[in-house]
Amino acid sequence: MTPVEIAIEAAKLGSEVLLKHWQQLDKTDADLKSRNDWVSRADRESEAVIMGYLRAKCPNDACLGEESGAVSALDGGASARRVWIIDPLDGTSNYLQHFPFWCISIALRDGDEMVAGVIYEPLRNNTFSVEKGSGTFLNGKRVHVSTQTALEGAFLATGFPFRAQQYVSVYCSIFEDVIRMAKGVRRAGSAALDLAYTAAGIFDGFFELHLAPWDISAGGLMVLEAGGVVTDFSGGDRFWSRGNILGAPPEVHAALLEVIGRYTSENDLDRRADGRYFPQGLTHP
Repeated sequence: MTPVEIAIEAAKLGSEVLLKHWQQLDKTDADLKSRNDWVSRADRESEAVIMGYLRAKCPNDACLGEESGAVSALDGGASARRVWIIDPLDGTSNYLQHFPFWCISIALRDGDEMVAGVIYEPLRNNTFSVEKGSGTFLNGKRVHVSTQTALEGAFLATGFPFRAQQYVSVYCSIFEDVIRMAKGVRRAGSAALDLAYTAAGIFDGFFELHLAPWDISAGGLMVLEAGGVVTDFSGGDRFWSRGNILGAPPEVHAALLEVIGRYTSENDLDRRADGRYFPQGLTHP
């Protein structure tokens, strides 16, 4: 099996757990990890199933899960070359509020490169898949970013900095400028799906700050392989580690980057990988 095939099978196993609990759990069944950041039994059970499958299929690979953290390869190696990056339920708040916009995201990093990924949307049975150098696909059909060439009239996605509220004022300044030009801006609550939809040309771009690796690893690669540009907020390639991401068709990306640059520099927003997300041996590129 290819990495994409393995990731699809793992995601569908995780989805069985999520669909079993769908509309049976609510926010009273969840624990608060940090302010505005929830985890439920569904998240934990889905991740356990996904990680168990990946470890059975790829015992020499390590895993990095949102709920479990870093898990070394079964052979005991502390620094496996290949690392699976897993979000067992992206959009937990949506899920607990019974808002039908959530997914499973699984990516594979080989050495310093992100090489494959899958984002699976169970309620619509949509499978987004990507392999480095081979393009991005939706249900087996190749997709591309939109042909939008300007911020004026663009249909965008974003996310509010609910985990980093010290940046709300900066974000609101950026948002005010964007909505003066864009046709529409959506905040649906799943960064992974926002990126997948951008790769498929549904959204004309996506921007958000202070995201975790499991939020963006698969989706970031999808936008790149679909012909888009993906950077951090300074236009560099450190979005994997900084967590500040802007992905869009080239012209829209350039326009959004100019707007963001009016109000901040990347150093102001730099979360930096600090070991919380990438313990020793699983350092992110």
